[in-house]
Amino acid sequence: MQENIQARVDVSRGAGELKHRWNYIGYDECNYTHSPGGTALIRKIGALGRPFYIRTHHLLCTGIRHGFYKWGSTNVYTEDPDGRPVYDFETVDRIVDTWLENNCIPFFELGFMPKDLADPREAENAVSYSASYGSVDEYRLRGWCQPPKDYGRWFDLIFRLAVHLRDRYGEEETAKWYFELWNEPDIFYWHGTPEEYCRLFDYTEAALHRALPRARLGGPATTGGDDPEGNAARFLRTFLEHTRGGTNHYSGKTGTRLDFTSFHSKGGNYRFDALAEKQTPSVRTFLANIRTQCAVIRECGYAGLECVLSEADPDGWAAGGRFDNFNLNFRNTEYYASWVMCAYKNLFDLAAELDMDLRPLAWAFMFEGERCFEGTRSLSTQGIDKAVMNLFRLLARLGTKRIALDIRRESGEADMPETGGWACLRGDTLQVLLYRHHDDWDREDAAVVSLDLENLPVNGPALVTHYRIDRDHSNACAEWERLGRPDWPDDAQRAAILARSDLELLCPPEPAEIRGGRLSLRFTLPAHAVSLLELRPGTEQGAEKDSCI
Repeated sequence: MQENIQARVDVSRGAGELKHRWNYIGYDECNYTHSPGGTALIRKIGALGRPFYIRTHHLLCTGIRHGFYKWGSTNVYTEDPDGRPVYDFETVDRIVDTWLENNCIPFFELGFMPKDLADPREAENAVSYSASYGSVDEYRLRGWCQPPKDYGRWFDLIFRLAVHLRDRYGEEETAKWYFELWNEPDIFYWHGTPEEYCRLFDYTEAALHRALPRARLGGPATTGGDDPEGNAARFLRTFLEHTRGGTNHYSGKTGTRLDFTSFHSKGGNYRFDALAEKQTPSVRTFLANIRTQCAVIRECGYAGLECVLSEADPDGWAAGGRFDNFNLNFRNTEYYASWVMCAYKNLFDLAAELDMDLRPLAWAFMFEGERCFEGTRSLSTQGIDKAVMNLFRLLARLGTKRIALDIRRESGEADMPETGGWACLRGDTLQVLLYRHHDDWDREDAAVVSLDLENLPVNGPALVTHYRIDRDHSNACAEWERLGRPDWPDDAQRAAILARSDLELLCPPEPAEIRGGRLSLRFTLPAHAVSLLELRPGTEQGAEKDSCI
């Protein structure tokens, strides 16, 4: 059944500020930052205009300083043969320099445990290992997720790191950054107890703020879940109760300074399964997780703090791909873009409902050496931008002055794709962003949208520009599929795919005539699509207004 959508924008009715709270990305492999593909993608992200915050794992880990799936290292801390600490900030500097040189800002994750500082005990099963984690494989298996063997040395590491960052980048610059302790300590990323994590936070806070009093430090970056008594909620509650009124493990005083809260939310989970059945992510699940964790934050008295969802994604396995589970092919397509847009708009509305400052971070970047459109959760593949990257290009174009947008469906069916969006002003340009999304990627029904613009401040000629992400636009994956899905495109194939990887127009820019402060437009919007229409006054009248249908 075809759906009719009535959308109305009243330019005379303001709707508050459209704050760009989605300028956050992250990835596991910190050393991809300075790999050729990683640096090229960071350059594109920095060119979007508004700075993006970048979070990455493994910034304190020990290894060969080379990135590969779900691993990275910097060797920031080692010990000499006599057990004396050796500090090396060269790789950390290289990573941070790359971000800053490309209009990005560090979201500095303080983790994980350096090899020579890791406690040799295994917290979960009390089995002892080499005190030095002499085997690299053993360290990568369990050493990196241990508490420190010496909290004083951990304090010294964080303090020396903070002093180094202060001296190299300055207090004004580092005051713009986020610092976050660890990642998902409620699961396998932390093999200590919740109390030991609280102790680690206390020592970290004292060390960081001794050197950088204005630095923003937060946590605990726990996982999500919709069970208010589940492990994620329990850990989050334990941590927040500790920072609010517990005994500080470092100072002995009551409470610990906390500058922002953080947790994660996913819309589903996947595993390796060569014979997997169809399984789609869920925006509803994503939002239910957030409601539950926000309830804990409110319960503990931290609703007024900024809260970063420092991983906010359709699913929880960034390094898996279509060869691991065929379902993960959705990350290559327009579906990924419409899912993120739908999730972010609903999150924006939820933040207003809860009166909280919620900020989503997309855990998506790139992977060196992967097959073309591998299906990993990434913004680009082999240097070819995916549809989801074009979503961030669309979002970056938006102004900040919201205008009233009313959307009304004309359909008797309940299970139709969700339609939503924003209207805003950027200078003298009126912008209307509309999306349509259904969690079932096999839905193909398109709606006819009637868009009425009212109380426009000018009459006369104008120009309508219509950007679109869908199956046929701003979607390099469709061209890759047309060429036979090559794992390693030849030069001609690569050129053809790249030609479709940027943001595209639904149709050529169209002249229009504003009369009586009104203009009406009509177009179709598929079940998985995002449109951005821009109306700019002052051009000549010309083509028919419904020629994009």
